Parts: sequence; C-alpha cells; structure tokens
Amino acid sequence: MRIRLLFLSAMIMCSKFIALSQMSSPLPEGVPSATIDLGTDAGAALVNGTWRYSDTKIIETDFVAAGQDGQPGSTPVRTYDYTPRAGGMDFDDSQWKKIPATSLSKRRGNSRIGFNWYRITITVPEKIGEIKTAGSTVTFATSLDDYAEIWVDGELSRFLGQSGGSVIAGWNAENKLVIGRNVQPGQKIQLAIFGINGPISNPPTNYIYLRYAKLEFYPGSYAPVAITPAEVNVDVERLDPAINA
Repeated sequence: MRIRLLFLSAMIMCSKFIALSQMSSPLPEGVPSATIDLGTDAGAALVNGTWRYSDTKIIETDFVAAGQDGQPGSTPVRTYDYTPRAGGMDFDDSQWKKIPATSLSKRRGNSRIGFNWYRITITVPEKIGEIKTAGSTVTFATSLDDYAEIWVDGELSRFLGQSGGSVIAGWNAENKLVIGRNVQPGQKIQLAIFGINGPISNPPTNYIYLRYAKLEFYPGSYAPVAITPAEVNVDVERLDPAINA
C-alpha cells in the first residue's frame, strides 16, 4: 500500500509541474513585438485556428459527503455538475459548431445562470509580418462578459490567492496569461475558455460574449523563470480495488 501511495504522490507532483512554467509565470514586461487579433478572420487564419463553441448544461450527479478528514468520504449524496467538461486536451470538439472569428462578440447562451465554452487550437506561425516568432514568449488576453477561466493545453493551473490569469479576474475584467515560452514555429497550443454569466448569486438578464481575444509575442529569454507553486487538476482512476486495502 505504501508503494502505491508513493507512486500516486509522485504522479500527482509530476502532473502539477507540467504546466506551471507557463500559467503561473509572471507576465512579460514592455511592449510586445507582435500581436495577433484572434477576433479577425486574418488573425485566426495566421495561426490556422478555428473557433468552436458549445453551451453547457447543469446536471444532477452522484457524489459522496465529506469525511472526518474533510475529504470525500463514503456517504452517498446527490450534487450538481455540468456538461460538457471541455477543458482537457483529449476532448473531442469536432462536432461543435464552428463560429467565425468576427462573431466572438455575438451574444450567446440563454442568459440567467449559464456557462459556455469557446475553444481554439493555434499553430505558432514562422513570422508575424517581419517579426520572427522563434524563441518568443506568448501571452493570451481576453475579456469575457462576465467571468472567464482559461485552460491551456488541458490544464487550469492556479495558485493560492490568484486573481486573473487562468482564473476569474473580476467582473468583466481582463484575463491575461502566459501560454508559451521559447515557442517554435509549428508549435500547437490549445485554448479553452469557460464563460460564466454573472453575478451568479444575482443571475443577470444579459448574455455571454468575448469582447476581444488576442495573442501577444514578446522577445524570449532563456534565463531561468521562477514560478509560483500552483495547483492543477488531477484525475485519479482506480484500476485496482486493492488500492483501498
């Protein structure tokens, strides 16, 4: 049992550090050397990206109540979840509706308590105008009405006390985060934006939309980057019932 736990702990720690160097890193300073507007047809074409969209549905699901240690225990309960869970790298969005880049500001969802997804996979171009992209640091910035969470390459990294970046920045505030360092032409980066209508405790009569979505390229640096310890999502699948022994 101890070997299993040590192995599990090692796997969890490994998965935590995979995405930290980008999403928990400080934003680059100064003026970007190039910008791509993903809300234009030309910008989306430059990164060979196609926007896809889906509403979500709130559903009832089975779970367990908290145990004495504050973690999930063994007493069955009913709670709520949502579908689809579309942040992961392996999620298949091929059947989702394709939406024009120029339509990001179109109001979507059905108002009140509502959530949705915008997904796009970008390919780093060799050049943006005369600017070569190799070795650049790339950020993604957007402002969603009303709140947004940003998944990058299947991860929603976050750290204690974080505001903005990958998690909610504030009501109608900008989310901006590093999505790649020392990027290379042809490199693919997947973005999944989870939209939230709010305030949640006072459901509004408005709808969800993106005010803008842009990539900014900054001159790269090969210097070590200090990162903030962060939490990422870890799904543990029990294949051997003996793990509880």
